[in-house]
Amino acid sequence: MLQSSKIILGIDPGTLQMGFSVIKVTGKTLTLITMDSAKFSSKKTMFQRLEMILSKMQELIATHKPNEMAIEAPFYGKNIQSMLKLGRAQGIAIAVAMTHGLPVTEYAPKKIKQSVTGNGNADKEQVWKMLQQLLILPETKSSFDASDALAVAICHHFQDNPSRKSTSSKSKGWEDFIKNNPDKINYEL
Repeated sequence: MLQSSKIILGIDPGTLQMGFSVIKVTGKTLTLITMDSAKFSSKKTMFQRLEMILSKMQELIATHKPNEMAIEAPFYGKNIQSMLKLGRAQGIAIAVAMTHGLPVTEYAPKKIKQSVTGNGNADKEQVWKMLQQLLILPETKSSFDASDALAVAICHHFQDNPSRKSTSSKSKGWEDFIKNNPDKINYEL
C-alpha cells in the first residue's frame, strides 16, 4: 500500500533575509528537501525587496509544489518600524501562497520552539540541535533564518499530525472531569 506524502513549505519572513525550508512528510518519515535563506540588499528600496520576496516565493512554490505553507508570526518588539516592515514581508509571502491555493498556518515563535524542543523559551542554538536530531542534519551550521524556517515547517507537521494529537476527550466541565478522573481527587484536606 502506498503511503501518501505531503510537502510543507516553512517560511521565516524578513525584509533583509527570508528563511525558507521544504520538507516532505511520508507516513512518519520526515525528509528535508531544502533549507536556506534568501538575502535582500539593504541598498534596495523596501518595495524592491518586497518584489524580490514575491519572486522568491513564486520560485519556491513552482519548484517544490508544496501542499501547505507554515509561516512564523512576527514577534512583538518595541520598534514599530521593524514590525511594519516584517508585517509587509509576511503579507507578501502569505498572499503568494494564497494565490497558489496553499493553505497557510501562522505560528508564534514560542509555539514553534515549544513544538520542536519542548521549551517555548529555547534559544536558536537549542532549536538547531533538536532539528539536527529530528532530521539527522549535518553539523554544518546554517543561518538561523533557514533553521527557523525549518522549525516552522516541523512545528506545522507536529500540529497537523494525528498520531501526536491526544485521543482523550475533553471534559465539558468540572462535574464531567471529576466523573472521568476519580483518581485525581484528593479527599484529604
